[in-house]
Amino acid sequence: MNIELLEEIKKEIEGDVANSEEILKEYSHDASLFEVKPEAVVFPKNQKDVEKLVEIVSRNKQKFPNLSLTGRAAGTDMSGGPLNDSIIIEFSKYFNHLPTIKENVALTEPGVFYRDFETETLKHSLIFPSYPASKSICAMGGIVNNNSGGEKSLKYGKTQEYVRKINVVLSDGKTYEIRPLKKNEMKIKMSQKDFEGELYRKVYKLILDDQELILKSKPTVHKNSAGYNLWDVWNEETGVFDLTKLWVGAQGTLGLMLSAEIGLVPVQKNHRMVVIFLPNMDHLGEIIEKILPLAPESFESYDDNTLKLALRFFPEFAKQLGIYGMVQAGMAFLPAFVMMALGHLPKLILQIDFAGETQEKLKIKVDELLTSLKPLNLKTQVAIGDKAKKYWLVRRESFNLLRNKIRDKHTAPFIDDFVIDPQKIQTVLPEVTRILAEHPEFIFTVAGHVGEGNFHIIPIVDIKNPVVRTAIPEIAERVYKVITENGGSITGEHNDGLIRTPYLRQMFGEGMVKLFEQVKNIFDPQGIFNPRKKVKGDLKFAMEHIRQKW
Repeated sequence: MNIELLEEIKKEIEGDVANSEEILKEYSHDASLFEVKPEAVVFPKNQKDVEKLVEIVSRNKQKFPNLSLTGRAAGTDMSGGPLNDSIIIEFSKYFNHLPTIKENVALTEPGVFYRDFETETLKHSLIFPSYPASKSICAMGGIVNNNSGGEKSLKYGKTQEYVRKINVVLSDGKTYEIRPLKKNEMKIKMSQKDFEGELYRKVYKLILDDQELILKSKPTVHKNSAGYNLWDVWNEETGVFDLTKLWVGAQGTLGLMLSAEIGLVPVQKNHRMVVIFLPNMDHLGEIIEKILPLAPESFESYDDNTLKLALRFFPEFAKQLGIYGMVQAGMAFLPAFVMMALGHLPKLILQIDFAGETQEKLKIKVDELLTSLKPLNLKTQVAIGDKAKKYWLVRRESFNLLRNKIRDKHTAPFIDDFVIDPQKIQTVLPEVTRILAEHPEFIFTVAGHVGEGNFHIIPIVDIKNPVVRTAIPEIAERVYKVITENGGSITGEHNDGLIRTPYLRQMFGEGMVKLFEQVKNIFDPQGIFNPRKKVKGDLKFAMEHIRQKW
C-alpha cells in the first residue's frame, strides 16, 4: 500500500491500523479454502472512523484503482466473503458492545459474537432463531451480511425476516438508516435532491422496469442467499419499500454496517425429537411428505460418511472438546461405535425436533409421525431432554469437527450449501454424490437441513494435490448444472463470496446478472466495497488463491 495513504489513514482515524506480516497473514484467511493477503487491516473505533475510511478510499480510488474496503467480524465465512487484497475493516475489536434489548428487539453491532448476543437475549427468554451452526464462533455482522440460516430456519425463516433496521455507511461517506418505508415515506425519500434520494429513485425504477424478469428469476426453494434479493424489496400489495431485504445477504458489497435492530422470538422450552435411521434413501421422499405437515422446528440429517469420519478420528476430535466435552461426546457417540462395529451404520440419520407449549401436545405429533412410519418398518427412537442433547451433539460436532485438520487432509467447502425442493432430494442428492465419487481424491460428507432441501457437502482432501485443485471448478460446474436444472439455489446460507459469484450467471442468466451489476453501481459507483463478490466474480482469481497449507 502507498505509504502516504497509509499514514493519512493512521492520522485521520482514532482506531488502529496494522500492516505487520503477522496481522496480514492472520487476515488472509477465513473458514473457506482461500488465502488472499490484504495490504492493511484497520480497526475502527466509532462511526466517524468508518465514515472517514470510506471518504479517504473514495477520494483516492482513481489514483489507486485496486483500493477497496472489506468488512470483517469473526472471519468464519466459508465462501471467502471477508477476504480481499486491499483494506480489511475489522469490527470485532471495537464494535462489540453487548446488545440492548427492548421488548422483542435487540440493537446490536457487527462485531458482537453470537454466543454473547444469545447470552443476553436468553436473560429475557428470547432468542434469534436464525442462528447458524457456527453460533459459538460467528458474529452478528456476518449473520446479517450473509443472510444466515440454520437448524430452526424451517420454522422461523432466515435472517432477513428479523432485521428491522440497519445503520450503514454508504459510498458517499455518510451514515444512513435503512428500514421499511410506507408509500408516503418512500415518496418523501425519493424527492430528496441528494445521494440517498437518487439511490431510492434508481432502485425503485430498476425494480419496476424489470419486474417481469425479477419475478421470473425468483428461486422457488425455501432458502436462497445467491445474488441480490431484488424479489422482496417492493411489495405492491402493502405499498412497503424495504431496502433491508436487499442489504441483508449483500455480503458487504453495498456499504458497511454499523448496527442493526433484530427481532427475537420466545424460547420454546419443550422439545421432543424423533430420530430415524435409514438403511437407504428409497423412501426418503415419502418420509419427508409425512414429516413436513407436522411442522417440526428442525429437520436435520447427516450421512454415514460424516459419522464414520467422526468415529474414525474421534480421539483427535475429543482433544478439542476438553475433558467435560470429551466425556459428553463419548457417551453420545457410544451407540454409533456399537453400530459401526456390528456393520450396521445407517446410510442417513434424520433428526426431527418438535417444539411447543407442552410435552402432551408434542407427544400427539410424535405418535402421529411414528404411526405413519410403521408400514416402512424403520428403526426409530424418541429422544427427550438429555437424550436429545446427545443427538444434537452428534449432529453438530460430527460435522463441525470435520472442519478441523484431519492429519494430512482438510475441509474444502466449495459445493457446500445448495438447496433443492425437498421432494427432489431422493433423485438429486445421489446425482451430486455420484459426481464426487468419480474423484477418489475427495472424501466427502453430507449433512444438512432436510426439511428445506438445504445440503452441506464438505469434501475432505489433500489441498496440496494438484489433481484436487484442478478438479474443484470442474466438479462445481457439474454440480451446479444439476442444481439449476432442478430449480435449486447454489447457496442457501453461506452466500456467494469468491467461490460462487462466478456461477451466478449459470443460476440466474445474463439478464439478472446485469441487474445485479446495476444494483452494485447504484450503491457503489466506484466499486470500493468488497470487490469480486456478488458481481464481477473472477474464477481465475479464486483458483489462484486456494490455500497452499493450513
